Amino acid sequence: MKKEKISTKKRIIRVALGLAGGAILGYAYYYFIGCNSGSCPITSNPLSSIGYGMLIGGVLLFK
Repeated sequence: MKKEKISTKKRIIRVALGLAGGAILGYAYYYFIGCNSGSCPITSNPLSSIGYGMLIGGVLLFK
């Protein structure tokens, strides 16, 4: 079986799309589900939700 090699440019584009998608989904999670009391460390702040979303999106599409 031949293994396909992904070029650097395609990898950068995939990771960038993962980061952007993760940021959008992270903010959507904060906006629609977020924590009103402020006791939730991730969902009480939009920047932390976006950051965690970007982290997960980048890791999922980094291959």
